Amino acid sequence: MTALVSRPLGRTGLAVTPLGLGLAALGRPAYITLGREEDLGDDRGVAAMRSRTWAVLDAAWAAGVRYFDTARSYGRAEEFLAGWLHEHGIAPGAAVVGSKWGYAYVGDWRMDAEQHEVKELSAGRLRRQLDQTRGLLGGHLSLYQIHSATVDSGVFEDDDVLGELRALRAEGVAIGLSTTGPRQADAIVRAIETGVFDTVQSTWNLLERSAGEALARAHEAGMGVIVKEGVANGRLTARAAPDPLMSAARERGVTPDALALAAVLARPWAAVVLSGAVSAGQLHDNLGAIWAGWNAELDERLAGLAEDPDAYWAERGTLAWG
Repeated sequence: MTALVSRPLGRTGLAVTPLGLGLAALGRPAYITLGREEDLGDDRGVAAMRSRTWAVLDAAWAAGVRYFDTARSYGRAEEFLAGWLHEHGIAPGAAVVGSKWGYAYVGDWRMDAEQHEVKELSAGRLRRQLDQTRGLLGGHLSLYQIHSATVDSGVFEDDDVLGELRALRAEGVAIGLSTTGPRQADAIVRAIETGVFDTVQSTWNLLERSAGEALARAHEAGMGVIVKEGVANGRLTARAAPDPLMSAARERGVTPDALALAAVLARPWAAVVLSGAVSAGQLHDNLGAIWAGWNAELDERLAGLAEDPDAYWAERGTLAWG
């Protein structure tokens, strides 16, 4: 397997591996990934999920992964990551750790919760959640991001929020945002205009490519680009991948998820793509993206997989918290 060679994360001064590990699917019992019941089984207790998280973190570290992505709303993900870092004696700076604020986890560790997370992009929540994050991750926190910033949220015009973020940046923590929905590009362009943000984390995959041009602009402006949902919440894995992707993957001797992630890494603006693996086996498959290869012929061959952004996000909105 080709080694994971670190590259710069935009102007942050941080170095990240091309594949990172996102903890959205590991820190809480329910999430919107296809096939979760098969992957995790019935035991979703805290101890079981902590053990699973640590096993995947162990596999990621052994493979050379050095970017880890979490959030306040990912259940106990920050707690699990903090415990693992402490248990292994990993010093601050040995890996890049990014977290996010804005959503609060309210699922009470229940599969049948009516609501799993609640969003509030206020300065008060920023201060509270930053204190919570630092209480767990301490000096390991390298990057702090607004969770799902949108233009209509008003967060880009909130002087209190922007002031708090500038102060955090002055302390040496990089500042970023994540985006969501069919109007991701609008939020990315607005973030570039503010000059406050060092990174942007957005959805881009073979089905949803609408943010690509804006992400290229962010890269040109010096921002580090992190890509999430590269396998479209399981729709680009062996469980549900379209036939053209399955065929191309078989020809190259890789899994469809690896080829989908390779498509992301072929974008010149992408610094890192996140794996959402919940097992060492899934992570190993995802790592195939590093050597799977991507070329213009594949770009043309699989261009037809792209969906209308509104249709893509409407379908994503119907995925059950399983």
